[in-house]
Amino acid sequence: MKVPLFDVTRQYHELRDEILHVVDEVLGSGRYIMGPNVEDFERQMSSYIGVKHAIGVANGSDALYIAVRSLGISEGDFVVTTAFSFFATASCITRNGAIPIFVDIDPKTFNIDLDRVEEVLRHHPQREKIKAVIPVHLFGRTVDLERLEKMRSDFGVKIIEDCAQSVGSYWIYSNGKIKKSGSVGDLSTLSFFPTKNLGACGDGGMILTSDDQLADFCRIFRVHGARKKYFHEIEGVNSRLDELQAAILRVKLKYLERYHEKRIKIAKTYDELLKSLDLECVETPQAHDDLRCIFHQYVIRVKKNHRDSLKQYLSAKGVETAVYYPLGLHQQRCFSQFKFQPLENTERACEEVLALPIFPELSETEIEYVVKCIDEYFKEARRC
Repeated sequence: MKVPLFDVTRQYHELRDEILHVVDEVLGSGRYIMGPNVEDFERQMSSYIGVKHAIGVANGSDALYIAVRSLGISEGDFVVTTAFSFFATASCITRNGAIPIFVDIDPKTFNIDLDRVEEVLRHHPQREKIKAVIPVHLFGRTVDLERLEKMRSDFGVKIIEDCAQSVGSYWIYSNGKIKKSGSVGDLSTLSFFPTKNLGACGDGGMILTSDDQLADFCRIFRVHGARKKYFHEIEGVNSRLDELQAAILRVKLKYLERYHEKRIKIAKTYDELLKSLDLECVETPQAHDDLRCIFHQYVIRVKKNHRDSLKQYLSAKGVETAVYYPLGLHQQRCFSQFKFQPLENTERACEEVLALPIFPELSETEIEYVVKCIDEYFKEARRC
């Protein structure tokens, strides 16, 4: 059996008629750039997340870069973030001339450890130059939003939520209030890369905010800094969400909650099957009562140096897996001039994490096969 890590074609075949219809409408309209689909999709996403403004841009990396830029962060400033994330989480800081401060992760959730963030905000020798914190809601699991809001109030820092993997996840506050990831930050960002929970058929991204001035900056910055064509107020960039992608995303948004429920069901099936094996070396994702995780990835820990050999074994059996991430951002060669300190939990995660196949159309038979292969791996040589 062949089990892909993610198969975008299955979703396309389910939605083919709807997608082809809106694509034909866009092509027939002649409105290919910044048209009505972009405007409608922005309105729908601001409503879905619970913010005042949504600004479509070309990709998630640009969304982060523009969000940092909008806060006036520049050379000599610091931004606190996680080293256990995709490259764009850090490059949005350095591309603006600022310096990232990487803190370690919570080993149970893989998300940024907010205790360590607070330590930095209290005790960093140049703490007055720390302008923002960028938490990443990794693998679809929301960082404690209630605590983020308090941190902003207590320390006067801006919050930029990186929601590339968490659209639709939420946190339940101590008073019972529910807030979605992306609704709390001064700015938040989304990616619509094809394999995301809400994925386009190409690149796409979005900036979310309830601040009118920040929204205004982002809107003009994405079109060369011009509010009116050929009249440039600031030196901006060309980063626009494509009209075709917006039309496709409008179709998919209608089914997003259903897709989330399917992912959660798949994760529960993995949990039950893997726990029934009682494998000392395999640790499943930690449950948490204060949130809804929408499982952009289903990531297990494989301990005692078995991760790479298990990955190779599964590949031989036709099961595609992935390592997110094999190297912490603090260890990347392009950031070597900053001389970051080691991050124990991040580095251990890089050695142990393994993402198993998960997408809404994954069948129960495929899930059972994946777990069967994991069981066989550990039984063959009586490992672990």
